[in-house]
Amino acid sequence: MEGNKAPVIIGCDHAAVVLKESVKTFLEKSGIEVEDVGAHSTDSVDYPYFGIKVASQVASGRFKRGILLCGTGLGMSMVANRFSNVRAALCSDIFSAVMSRRHNDSNVLILGGRVIGDILALELVKQWLEEPFEGGRHQMRLDKFDKLGEKAEK
Repeated sequence: MEGNKAPVIIGCDHAAVVLKESVKTFLEKSGIEVEDVGAHSTDSVDYPYFGIKVASQVASGRFKRGILLCGTGLGMSMVANRFSNVRAALCSDIFSAVMSRRHNDSNVLILGGRVIGDILALELVKQWLEEPFEGGRHQMRLDKFDKLGEKAEK
């Protein structure tokens, strides 16, 4: 993989442990350092716990990018996007993954472990990591909704 080699933080709930392990192995084989915050088994857990762990680390700037997985990806999306400076994108097709980077500078990729298979998931991760942000008019748009977060925090 020629794209971004910055470390990635990854987390999931019980519904996506198997897919998370595939993604983690793919990243490590690509030379990317991975911090895995769990879950580590298929025993039932509460997804917000893991979503908070990943999103808070991206929001703080400790990690430039994160990956979250749960059954559908919907719950993790809702959790992650509550954090300032996090632009989490739930993707189940390559076009959305690419455009989430190109136009939205997404920094957390969300995958649904019960929605997509491992071959598609790995391609989504690859494309998402390699795609650059275009900036320009897209940055001006991001600045507008970043201001919403600032107002909410006051």
